Amino acid sequence: MGVTKPVTERPTVPSVGRLGLVDPRAADSLARLGWNTEAHVDLLWSLSRAPDADAALKAMVRLSEAADAGWDELNAALLTDRGLRGRLLAVLGSSLALGDHVIAHPQSWRLLQGAVRLPSADQLRRVFSDCVAETSTGASIDQLRTLYRDQLLVLAALDLAPAVEDEPVLPFTMVGAHLSDIADAALGAALAVAEATVCGDDTPPRLAVIAMGKCGARELNYVSDVDVIFVAEPADVVATRVASAMMRVASEAFFEVDAALRPEGRHGELVRTVDSHLTYYQRWAKTWEFQALLKARPAAGDAELAKRYMTALMPMVWNACEREDFVPEVQAMRRRVEELVPADVRSREIKLGSGGLRDVEFAVQLLQLVHGRNDESLHVASTVDALSALGSGGYIGRDDSANLIASYQFLRLLEHRLQLQRLKRTHMLPAPEDDEALRWLARAAHVRPDGRHDALGVLREELKRHNLRVSRLHAKLFYQPLLESIGPAGLEFSHGMTPEAAERQLAALGYDGPQSALTHLAALINHSGRRGRVQSVLLPRLLDWLSDTPDPDAGLLAYRRVSEALAGQRWYLSTLRDKPAVAKRLMRVLGTSAYVPELLMRAPEVIQQYADGPSGPKLLDVAPEAGAGALVASAARHADPVRAIAVARSLRRRELARVASADLLGMLEITDVCSALTSVWVAVLQAALDAVIRINLPESGKAPAAVAVIGMGRLGGRELGYGSDADVMFVCEPAAGVDDSRAVRWSVSIAEQVRTLLGTPSVDPPLEIDANLRPEGRNGPLVRTLASYTAYYQQWAEPWEVQALLRADAVAGDADLGQRFLLMADKVRYPAGGVSADAVHEIRRMKARIDAERLPRGADRKTHTKLGRGGLADIEWTVQLLQLRHAHAIEALHNTSTLQTLDAIAEAELIPADEADLLRQAWLTATKARNALVLVRGKPTDQLPGPGRQLNAVAVAAGWEGGDGGEFLDNYLRVTRRAKAVVGKVFGD
Repeated sequence: MGVTKPVTERPTVPSVGRLGLVDPRAADSLARLGWNTEAHVDLLWSLSRAPDADAALKAMVRLSEAADAGWDELNAALLTDRGLRGRLLAVLGSSLALGDHVIAHPQSWRLLQGAVRLPSADQLRRVFSDCVAETSTGASIDQLRTLYRDQLLVLAALDLAPAVEDEPVLPFTMVGAHLSDIADAALGAALAVAEATVCGDDTPPRLAVIAMGKCGARELNYVSDVDVIFVAEPADVVATRVASAMMRVASEAFFEVDAALRPEGRHGELVRTVDSHLTYYQRWAKTWEFQALLKARPAAGDAELAKRYMTALMPMVWNACEREDFVPEVQAMRRRVEELVPADVRSREIKLGSGGLRDVEFAVQLLQLVHGRNDESLHVASTVDALSALGSGGYIGRDDSANLIASYQFLRLLEHRLQLQRLKRTHMLPAPEDDEALRWLARAAHVRPDGRHDALGVLREELKRHNLRVSRLHAKLFYQPLLESIGPAGLEFSHGMTPEAAERQLAALGYDGPQSALTHLAALINHSGRRGRVQSVLLPRLLDWLSDTPDPDAGLLAYRRVSEALAGQRWYLSTLRDKPAVAKRLMRVLGTSAYVPELLMRAPEVIQQYADGPSGPKLLDVAPEAGAGALVASAARHADPVRAIAVARSLRRRELARVASADLLGMLEITDVCSALTSVWVAVLQAALDAVIRINLPESGKAPAAVAVIGMGRLGGRELGYGSDADVMFVCEPAAGVDDSRAVRWSVSIAEQVRTLLGTPSVDPPLEIDANLRPEGRNGPLVRTLASYTAYYQQWAEPWEVQALLRADAVAGDADLGQRFLLMADKVRYPAGGVSADAVHEIRRMKARIDAERLPRGADRKTHTKLGRGGLADIEWTVQLLQLRHAHAIEALHNTSTLQTLDAIAEAELIPADEADLLRQAWLTATKARNALVLVRGKPTDQLPGPGRQLNAVAVAAGWEGGDGGEFLDNYLRVTRRAKAVVGKVFGD
């Protein structure tokens, strides 16, 4: 038998579809290149693996048409040089800008041939220096730009090649370091050109260029501004001209050079001496400027001068955390970063979005500043190196360090790929629905299918995983080592954080009493069993949220107290663990308010209402009227008035906790808060009155008199605050067959018992009833009949008593009697023809006397929310004066609400609309401030504090955006000053 020769299968040319080419002209393009033969099969499969095969093919067609392209030589090289093939196709399929560069400079492809290696920093400096030295006047901008793009081409080709061929992956750190080396060489070349241009044959000045930011840290992006600071000896006009020229040359040829990090920023001198720099940082520098210096590094120019600069300034960096304003400035920096990104694109922002690069960098730099004074191993500029050092030193967990490095490098890789596409500075991911753009990104970033997902699916999963990891570790980074340094032995690292380091870190994160904070943390986590374990898991995130509140120390103490009070409630820790929104809101409340924690410990069920329901926050599920009705109905089930009042107090406590929590969390307008608080007070009054009447009924079961409670002041205007008493008057009417004296005696007994029951000392906010606005004030009878009130007001009423009636409204008790009282009051407060001129004069005189005498000793008239300039009293007296003068003619002024009456005043044009708006804004501002004072301090007060932590807390509690106490106070002073001018006009001051 003959031997059968094996059949050698000839490679088949793949179809356009199998190559992943979607451009309808792709087949024609392949034919024009001659790539449709069996000899080109390997080349075609390499093309198909390019991140964007169509873009790579189009670029190849353009390259073949370029003049002097040496196309035949390139085409032959692509068939035999696998490395060239992978590098060139990867670049052309990833970067439109570098593709344009290769086409404009057709010989550049030769840089990608053979065994390509990255040049060293010294080699780069020589290459750029040689380019400058080619002519006596220095290289042209075009020459420098071409050289720079050639260097980017080589690096990008090696970085991208693994996407096409099985080339080794360049470590991220190597890419960032090499980009920084290129930048250093480019800066040196630009400086040489600038010196030649400005100085000619004269000796150039001593000038050092200090790299900052990512270039200083040797972790530069492909496209980035290069931040610099200039140091000169002397810092004269010539040095400034050279520095300016260097920036111009570099910006035209290479990249934007930004000197905004210099002392005084863009308004400061471009060039300073070492001593001038030192003086500035000693006297005027902000914390962020020391944070920026963490990455300072000599890049070009005079090496000895740069060394002097670094030696003089770097010790100051490691003492920055001792500065008085370190904590507030760090917190302000965090807020500014968060506010930079619009909410609608935050999820696509790699750099500034939640779980993005800035989260990692900010956390790392803060930890370096905190611990670097005592640990020189942290004196590194690179984020990756710093994370490694923090892990080795026990300041963060080793696993956390490794995970953050991995996430940081992944996100930076995506950033690099996005920037390479057009050599534009961007940090924005493609839109989630843009599958093609995301698929290109996945291929350019070496993302491979994993068996369950294609490359696009893997990229989406990886993005989600890394964002969540960074967000989670961002909190854990600061606090987990703290907990492990004080927790049970089983939780400790092999290299744990020392107590001193833990205290330093807590102080830097905003805790004024770090030792006490550590004590609270130890008490929370050092429990055997479930409580300790869950707290250990919860606390890193909780502490992170607390650190962003005005008073983290008080918040942590409150959290410990609430946790201990609810130790037996299994739902409590489970809710905080499983519902982050509840935990975050609770920390905001605890770190702002001394008022609410006391309520929550006795009404813990309100914490469960911090969750979101189907229609929004559950805190808003209960309407004030429904809560008030439930309070009255629940109290009515108990015959014993003491028990009834106890039930009413319990429900009031719950409602106060609900309203105050919603207020602090920005869920309620101030008018809704006042209305809700009034509803609670009215319900308590009604429940107490009902309970006392029930127990005091005679054997006949019929009350000797009907009793009504008339709300006065803010109660009557439904404008109560957290610290308000209930101003009331009691009115009675004898039952049939009962004489007035008996009816009044019985009614007085009822009123006294109500006052006593409600006034009983309690841990809850007080329930004080004030009846001093009744006729004759403190000296008058506590209760009168309707007829007695009528007679008194007709014959003896003083102007102040008429004014007080402007706020009278029936709030509790017999509804019919209350309405008849109001009809009587209308004749007094809104008399036909208006009040007399003498009465108006007397009101003005009383107002002047109050302004002069009533302000408490030591109070600041500018910031007293009630009696101060443009405060509540000013606005309310102004509104009431206009009511007294005009309500007889304008029925819309028959209103007990200050704001609604102001609307009517503006509508009637009694004062200009803009002046009415000034009064409205002042009333709202002062009311918010007054309520916030109670929420923050836990007790009634009317005086705003001076600058500091407590004022910041008041600003947060008042809903001031950003929570800056200084800005809040400035706004308060501005608004009340303008309102006072209107008050003066109305009162004729």
